[in-house]
Amino acid sequence: MVELLEAEPDEAMSTELVGEAERLGKSVESFELQTMLQGPDDTRDAILTIHPGAGGTESQDWAEMLKRMYARWGERRGYEVSVLDEQPGEEAGIKSVSLEIKGEYAYGFLKAEKGIHRLVRISPYDSQARRHTSFASVFVYPDIDDTIEVDLREEDIKMDVFRASGAGGQHVNKTSSAVRLTHIPTGLVVSCQQERSQSKNRATAMKMLRAAIYQKKLEEQEAARAKIEATKTDNSWGNQIRSYVFQPYTMVNDHRTELKVGDVQRVMDGDLDEFIEAYLKRFGGKAA
Repeated sequence: MVELLEAEPDEAMSTELVGEAERLGKSVESFELQTMLQGPDDTRDAILTIHPGAGGTESQDWAEMLKRMYARWGERRGYEVSVLDEQPGEEAGIKSVSLEIKGEYAYGFLKAEKGIHRLVRISPYDSQARRHTSFASVFVYPDIDDTIEVDLREEDIKMDVFRASGAGGQHVNKTSSAVRLTHIPTGLVVSCQQERSQSKNRATAMKMLRAAIYQKKLEEQEAARAKIEATKTDNSWGNQIRSYVFQPYTMVNDHRTELKVGDVQRVMDGDLDEFIEAYLKRFGGKAA
């Protein structure tokens, strides 16, 4: 097209050339990022869980805001997002949520989000309109399938059933269809109340448990390597990976890459790719 335009200028073709160059540029950038995602699980779907920190309603509301942010991010990329389990807060927000995000490289991209997320804003739940700081933890697991070997014996699993909470109609709320599984050797606990059927909830919970155990094994291997290298950062309160400031100014600051974005509302609406790309380019898809 460049050669044609040099021989014979044409306004319509010039416009087409600009559009084609932009499209190819995005394709090259996307390919570059995917070459960084060479982990054995990077191409897999992801299970993302969010837990609020201390702070009651304020932090539970922050957890729900993060849930919406990741759901919108998944929708923007054309991924399928579904809620596997959600525990609502007493007044507002959520006590916990597990999302299943299905799409190519979902885990590879979302592993950049694992860690503590910090919110600074004027709390709508404070009658004196004071500024509050809230925390929520985000954990991301690869959604593994049956081809991955996980030592999961029935005698090691304790199952509890309970009534689902929240919306869902009389059947969901009045029958013990929700399922909680505890893996006794590791202490890992998962729950699911997505379906009306107890058996379907158990099957989904088993998938979540397999993923959690697999992720725990990966983390144990990573911790062993990190102990030798003495480079692993403790993923605990106070070690936030990103801060979202609503007042007195607006800014989203990623503390690992130092990327700062002033439009906090755009980020909360799921525009996370800039942060994920900066993370992958800096750390090459490895854990920070």
